[in-house]
Amino acid sequence: MKFLKIILFFLTVTMSAQQGGMWIPSLLEGMNEEEMTNLGSKLTAKDIYDVNHSSLKDAVAHFNGGCTTEVISPQGLILTNHHCGFSQIQSHSSLENDYLKNGFWAMNFDEELPNKGLYVEFIVSIHDVTNEVLNKVNNDMTEKDKQSIISKTSNGIMKNWPRESWQDVKIKSFYKGNQYFLFVTERFEDIRLVGAPPTSIGKFGSDTDNWVFPRHTGDFSIFRIYADANNHPATYSKDNKPYQPKHFLPISLDGVEEGDFTMVFGFPGTTNEYLPAVAIEHITKNFNPTNIAIREAALKVIDAEMKKNDAVRIKYASKQARIANAWKKWIGEDLGIKKSNAVAKRRDFEATFTNALKEKALVEKYGYILPEFDRLYKDFAPVDIKRRNFIEVFLVTNELMQMTLRAYQFEEAITAHPDYLEKAKERLTGILKGIHKNYDVNVDKDVFVNVMPLYGKEADVSIYNQTAFTNLDDALKLFDGDANDVLKKLNKDAAYQYAKPIIDEYYNTIDKEFQQKNEIITALQTTYMTALMEALPNARYFPDANSTLRVTYGQVRGYSPRDAVYYNPVSYLDGVMEKYVPGDYEFDVPKKLRDLYETKNYGPYADKNGKVPVCFLGTNHTTGGNSGSPAIDAYGNLVGLNFDRVWEGTMSDMYYDPEICRNIMVDLRYVLFIIDKYAGATNLIDEMTLVHPKNKKH
Repeated sequence: MKFLKIILFFLTVTMSAQQGGMWIPSLLEGMNEEEMTNLGSKLTAKDIYDVNHSSLKDAVAHFNGGCTTEVISPQGLILTNHHCGFSQIQSHSSLENDYLKNGFWAMNFDEELPNKGLYVEFIVSIHDVTNEVLNKVNNDMTEKDKQSIISKTSNGIMKNWPRESWQDVKIKSFYKGNQYFLFVTERFEDIRLVGAPPTSIGKFGSDTDNWVFPRHTGDFSIFRIYADANNHPATYSKDNKPYQPKHFLPISLDGVEEGDFTMVFGFPGTTNEYLPAVAIEHITKNFNPTNIAIREAALKVIDAEMKKNDAVRIKYASKQARIANAWKKWIGEDLGIKKSNAVAKRRDFEATFTNALKEKALVEKYGYILPEFDRLYKDFAPVDIKRRNFIEVFLVTNELMQMTLRAYQFEEAITAHPDYLEKAKERLTGILKGIHKNYDVNVDKDVFVNVMPLYGKEADVSIYNQTAFTNLDDALKLFDGDANDVLKKLNKDAAYQYAKPIIDEYYNTIDKEFQQKNEIITALQTTYMTALMEALPNARYFPDANSTLRVTYGQVRGYSPRDAVYYNPVSYLDGVMEKYVPGDYEFDVPKKLRDLYETKNYGPYADKNGKVPVCFLGTNHTTGGNSGSPAIDAYGNLVGLNFDRVWEGTMSDMYYDPEICRNIMVDLRYVLFIIDKYAGATNLIDEMTLVHPKNKKH
């Protein structure tokens, strides 16, 4: 019996304008199109996605594999979040040219800065290849055999798929392995930094305001795509020309008001909307708290040192942001799950599912699933927590431990393949240089002291004085010589001696146990998805996020996070000044911005009340990866730049509650105001198409 092939029933079931969901743009005709219309959209499905003509999807790209960006001019100008371009801004910064502190603005093409390794990727077309991928798979196979066949079949399909020489293809799984889509893509690798506000604007509020409304953050940065003489993707060359896009987004000067339609178009990373209640309970009550504690211990050190030392601030700016982001997100996730009573509601849904199995005589086929989840998670929880704690210590928070982990991987590689020595050296050298570029041994040592006990290991601080890894030149000398010499020196190093038994335990016990148990849970989750669709075919299902192009639609709406509190949907420049704390690393405000506020020198960027909007809320269902996504109005114009969610709504990765789940967007009028009035980069404004769509409303 072959896997259930999903019939896209969600295109034919008539429903009201519900909120939530991350929809595949090539499949919007029908129910999704009707829902968008009911929410106020004037767009058709073909306006959003069309293979044969330019459409909105041609203006949206994946930014470096982790964020989203959109084209805003006919000369390849692109907009994304400040935090998405942060590492590039940081890489060009120094004490002499502190672009993090002062901002950066290119006044002509020649001043734009290239960024090695940075890319943006467009989706050319999307194709359902489910039947082809699952053609040789049946339910009698083991999960390992299924995945092996799916992988081989997918590779064959991709190899033979017709495309241009500069294009690529990828196949992604949807609905927990029940459906597969192929994406034809174009990747551009000559991306240059054009503009970025200072962190006092682009990261205003920093950790205190992160995930919390009202936000007053100008979270944007500007880049440009360059292409070869034929307008095709190319690596960096001084001869490349600004990319001429198939479509770019006009920018609305009319802004938004409560009830307006909004569509967020982007590349959401990962969601798990169909987890059983036992999994949600495990994540929020056991898994998250241990990892929150590790990151909190690291941040306590990093934050204090960044405040005291500008050199440390520049080195650790990007790292601190990455560590802090998930730390606070997990806290909000736990709060949101509790506030929305998500576990109990998921159990109620599971009771409905169980009753449906009885009504449709499916108990024998699927009745074991929920009890099996309970049994599996009880056994899985301890190793899941231990594995993630290792990752937090050895890959996220402590760089000495990260270097020892990479050295361990080096040793394993050359032990298994001695002829790989020179390539392994080259790779490890690149990693070590990358770490040491932004490394402070004293900061790292204090982080080590704080985090290791939380992993259950004594923090032997003496290793910092006895290891070669804390100095780049000494670290590289460890790897001089033949394999025997290198391994002998490596295994005498104090830090490596300390870390190696811990890493051994991870690879040979913890990770192996995790993979074995997780594989069983993953297979059961696939069966559960199949069972849900068979038992409850009229329920509303959207595919989990998997870093592919998606559409999520909603409206501008405020919300009430707790009793007697209501947040209006729009924040203003007035709020920036209300939060202003002179000299504070989170809430300082540049003098020029203060002067513009005092003189009310707002240009055409104020609203009808004479105030400059900064951020606004929507009911769009977003997650990580949607950072930098365009917020598009009912007419296809850019009105906002997605960058955050409200704290109580971060649990939308597992459970979307339309009452409290809100995404946060920078108002494009604030972006334009900063570019024009603050930076004086009118050359960029001149490239854009500014429109007044609300003047055309009938």
